[in-house]
Parts: sequence; structure tokens; C-alpha cells
Amino acid sequence: MSDLMPPIPRQSAPELSVDLVGGGQWSLDGTPPAAFTLLVFYRGWHCPICRNQLRDMQSRLFDFERLGVEVIAISTDVEKRATSTKKDWGLDRLTIGYGLELKKAREWGLYISTHRGKTSIGVDEPAMFSEPGLFLVKPDRTLYYAAIQSAPFARPATGDIIKAIEFVLDNNYPARGEVVAL
Repeated sequence: MSDLMPPIPRQSAPELSVDLVGGGQWSLDGTPPAAFTLLVFYRGWHCPICRNQLRDMQSRLFDFERLGVEVIAISTDVEKRATSTKKDWGLDRLTIGYGLELKKAREWGLYISTHRGKTSIGVDEPAMFSEPGLFLVKPDRTLYYAAIQSAPFARPATGDIIKAIEFVLDNNYPARGEVVAL
């Protein structure tokens, strides 16, 4: 049996702190945003789908900020690879965290994959890394929403996420998926 169990909506999200590209550290326990923290766990510098997703996220940062949502993209990459992500992908405004430990990725319910060589953009995959996940966390650090993928494709579209957050805020829509025991 696997130890994979994602966080449960309406319950406290796991602790999280990461180093940031450009210096400093970010923590989920830091200054909370007005509405949500959007955690975008991405596969790493080697992933062309992550590149497209993060570029799209950056292009919509104004929408997230308008809604009171702080966005941070996090990977298991080491500093050098994360710095390349920020520079090579043109992510000058998106906050990039790195060095997520695999054990911590598992606490968030993320799937872990192993090295399979170079990707289509010519970058070697690390020995092990987390697959993508997206989480909305409320200012009180309770989980509101989770989307976890076991492969790089079929991620929620940025525009859909923004529309969903607008709906949630306009309608005081509750977190769903909170039932644990049946």
C-alpha cells in the first residue's frame, strides 16, 4: 500500500517552506494573501509543458493579484536548474521556489517519477522529481482545492482557475471533497 494521501479540503495544509530563486525563503506560514495562495508544483526545468503552464500563469498574474491570490511555482529542482527555469523561460515576475524535498512532495500527495533521459527540449530529467499539482490554500492555511496529476499532461487551464476563483469569491462557495470516513 502506498503512503500517498493528499491533503483534505477544509483541513490544515501541510507545512511548506522553500528557497526562492534570487534569494530568500518563502513559507506558507508567511503573510497570508487576501483570498488564497496558489501553489503550482511543477516537474522542473526539463518539462516543456511546465514551461507553457508557468508562462501562462505569469501572463495572468494581474488577474490573480486582483483576486487576492498569491502565486508561487515550486519544484524539486536544485537552485541552478530553478534559476535556469526563471531565466530561460522568461519568468521575471513569477515567484519560483526550489529544493522541495521528495518526502515533502509526498506529504502534499504528489506523485514521484524517475529519470527517463532527455526531454523534447533537450534537458535531462533529474534522478527523481515530483509530478505536477495545483493547490489553493486559504489564508488560515486550510486547503480549499487540489488538482494532482500522475503525468505531465491534462492540467487545469489558467483561465479556468481564474474563473473558478472569481465564482468562489462571488458566491462564498465552500471547499468540497472534505469527507474522509464513510
